[in-house]
Amino acid sequence: MKIVFMGTPDFSVSALQELHKAGHEIAAVVTQPDKPKGRGKAVQYTPVKEAAMELGIPVYQPVKVRDEEFVNILRDINPDVMVVVAFGQILPKAILDIPKYGCINIHASLLPKYRGAAPIQWVIIDGEKETGVTTMQMNEGLDTGDMIMTKVLPIDEKETGGSLHDKLSKAGGELIVETLKKIESGEATYTKQDDSRSNYAKMLDKKLGKIDFSKSAVEIERLIRGLNPWPSAYSSLNGKTIKIWSADVIDSTDGKPGEITEVTKEHFVISTGKGSLVVRELQLEGKKRMDSEVFLRGYRLERGDVLV
Repeated sequence: MKIVFMGTPDFSVSALQELHKAGHEIAAVVTQPDKPKGRGKAVQYTPVKEAAMELGIPVYQPVKVRDEEFVNILRDINPDVMVVVAFGQILPKAILDIPKYGCINIHASLLPKYRGAAPIQWVIIDGEKETGVTTMQMNEGLDTGDMIMTKVLPIDEKETGGSLHDKLSKAGGELIVETLKKIESGEATYTKQDDSRSNYAKMLDKKLGKIDFSKSAVEIERLIRGLNPWPSAYSSLNGKTIKIWSADVIDSTDGKPGEITEVTKEHFVISTGKGSLVVRELQLEGKKRMDSEVFLRGYRLERGDVLV
């Protein structure tokens, strides 16, 4: 099939590579404009642009995809289908109507649950037992189009936002190849979403990571995993920000929320609203990530100290 591929972040790269490997004609890749990054403000290509250049595919980076000039470029390419994976702009009807088979999106949840910007992280934060990827015929709504295929993945007990991102990216790449086969052969089935079962996975921000120790240890531990590696879960210890990267839940609640109730050579324990957290990995402001054992060799922590 002749494809225009639209995507921007790391998550999209697997799908682009799998479509290329499957022998499809990828006529163009559309990705967000390059942005300056870091202290030197050097311009950095998007991950999809880098992958496309390695594969020798022409790249377009419109500031606004809905501009008539760019819409005409897509019409001239005349693709059979457009594959859209975390592109970052809303497509107007003028673009959705161009391809013979429409625009097919890979979404990182089992729709209709977890529509929106951050489904990968929210399924962990919410304590879901499984998630997956869905291929969907795009319409003008937000993740509301007819579902074509799904692939289910279990969520491991110690799954993080980062580990699940990588699994779902790989699964999405495999699923889009299967989906296009079914579309081309006429075997694809299209299932309307039940809007009553949907919920919105809102965009992440740094404020979300502020730990409220009055919540249960189970809830906080899920937050820690869901926000690893970004934006991370954090608190404050003696006036310095401390990020918690890994912790285990225990049943006992020996102190007030946020109070350190036990310090050993290997770890320390923080009391919560229900249960406690055994901190395994952390990062103090201005320092690198480290195991609690390494941290405690160089930092004096005492029972009764409080994180706020």
